[in-house]
Amino acid sequence: MELRNIAIIAHVDHGKTTLVDQLLKQSGSVRENQHMQERALDSNDLERERGITILAKCTSVEWNGTRINIVDTPGHADFGGEVERILSMVDGVVLLVDAAESVMPQTKFVLSKALKLGLKPIVVINKIDRQDAQPAETLDSIFDLFLALEANDYQLDFHHLYASGRNGWAVNELEDERKDLSPLFKRIVDDVPPPKPVALAGDEHPFKMLVTTLEADNFLGRILTGRIESGAMTVNRVIKVLNRESKEIERARVTKLLAFRGLARTPVARAEAGDIVAIAGLQIATVADTLCDMGVNEAIHATPIDPPTLAMTVSVNDSPLAGREGDKVQSRVIRERLLREAEGNVAIKVKETGDGAFEVAGRGELQLGVLIETMRREGFELSISRPRVLFKSEGGERLEPMEEVTIDVDDPYTGVVIEKISTRKGEMTDMRPTGAGKTRIVFTAPSRGLIGYHGEFLTDTRGTGVINRMFSGYAPHKGTIAGRTNGVLISTGDGEAVAYALWYLEERGKLFIVPGTKVYQGMIIGQNAKDNDLEVNPLKAKQLTNIRTTSKDEAVRLTPIVPMTLEQAIAYIEDDELVEVTPQSIRIRKRELNPHDRKRAARAEAEV
Repeated sequence: MELRNIAIIAHVDHGKTTLVDQLLKQSGSVRENQHMQERALDSNDLERERGITILAKCTSVEWNGTRINIVDTPGHADFGGEVERILSMVDGVVLLVDAAESVMPQTKFVLSKALKLGLKPIVVINKIDRQDAQPAETLDSIFDLFLALEANDYQLDFHHLYASGRNGWAVNELEDERKDLSPLFKRIVDDVPPPKPVALAGDEHPFKMLVTTLEADNFLGRILTGRIESGAMTVNRVIKVLNRESKEIERARVTKLLAFRGLARTPVARAEAGDIVAIAGLQIATVADTLCDMGVNEAIHATPIDPPTLAMTVSVNDSPLAGREGDKVQSRVIRERLLREAEGNVAIKVKETGDGAFEVAGRGELQLGVLIETMRREGFELSISRPRVLFKSEGGERLEPMEEVTIDVDDPYTGVVIEKISTRKGEMTDMRPTGAGKTRIVFTAPSRGLIGYHGEFLTDTRGTGVINRMFSGYAPHKGTIAGRTNGVLISTGDGEAVAYALWYLEERGKLFIVPGTKVYQGMIIGQNAKDNDLEVNPLKAKQLTNIRTTSKDEAVRLTPIVPMTLEQAIAYIEDDELVEVTPQSIRIRKRELNPHDRKRAARAEAEV
């Protein structure tokens, strides 16, 4: 059977996972009477809640005698590490672009990675049935992007299709009959070359495989996924593991060999070069290691991925309410969980800083927020510091990470957006109308200036604006950036907040808690209307007397409060504050920096 390995890449929410659903159905990989939930590959609870793909996943379909291994990749820039690893084991990519939103920052990121590997994308202009679709303009902007990314003549001669992933059809030309996805299947088989390792299939060649993803299974243990580069693999065979330096780190017997067939991972007895498989039975091997026969002494080269740009400190929860809502509170347990995450997710780095604290570095606020949210749901209690950017130095000059920020906003709000980002040291590089009363503005801004801006942006644009960010490189330090302008309201007592007290505190600023919320001394319960911090008593109850009065008691009516999400809380705090995360609660509190902490913070700020 012929074989094709492809990845589907696109900006977030441009329809990758929905298109894969239709490919599975129309290829017969899913029976007509078989129940398949929408966005079947988004199996993670967080993925389904947020509507985004976080982890890259493999599946396969068969069409006219050809098996097509498909990898669904994340669309958000924070999870770019997943995309970079996956592209190394495919021979072609399907680039999906929304016909209305056109080229977006992540489109540029994933396309640049594919072009560097010499892949020739198949361009699919998706959501062509939208009322505001602009297929001709979108195709022009895609071609311009190819030119800007210095694609070669072979890559510039790409084929394109028009599609509606939700309705399950694709066409070569807009006037063609809109029937099914056969044109896309045919284009994949015709354009994507067979895997190069197929020429090295068979037992006469030594077995080699580069590990690209790692996951844990309660029954099988560590499951390592990758593409077989040469030779063949059979169950119960003894293999060895080489790290990036070609040093042997483990020998083990393969207990399970799994191939991707539709939505399921199916056990197989044998797999040959070119196929994407999962292997169980190893204890130490991890991402970027090489699995091979005993006679192989040289590891497969692993493409390095971009380094992390943002870091935060994760430590044990030492608040007065610690240990009441979670069952995983020790630093030892937190350390094991973070190291396990860093092992499977190569875009995250973990470093111990002492005193039960760990520095976790990643690509962005969303990636770090998803990690903390996942741990929270597993029963962990944590204290989280404000994110900080990772600086570096070249030639004695201090450099900081910069991001390309693309904003789509209604015309009346362009002024306030430009003003706010300018105060955060952002520079506007492009501004153009996109129709329907909207404007697209592109900025280059320092990453540290954008921490915490998203919530403010949504308020300024009345929830109608869309902001997308992508790491663009390092630039000279931009100087001091003003932080939060408001102070906070800090509780002076321990107990449960009283409605009567909160009613009087509302005139002081914006509250974060509701009556009955457990509070303690030092906990932040609201935002002060002024720029200073204010200590308040949310426990004060109304005094009862035996004096009769003709006036009726004043009714206590509090302003409804929308609880802060984890990302909002992390973005809101300042350097002297912490977010307390438990399975049931998200609290903000003050922390006192002792001299040792101050030195460590200054050293971390200045380190290269």
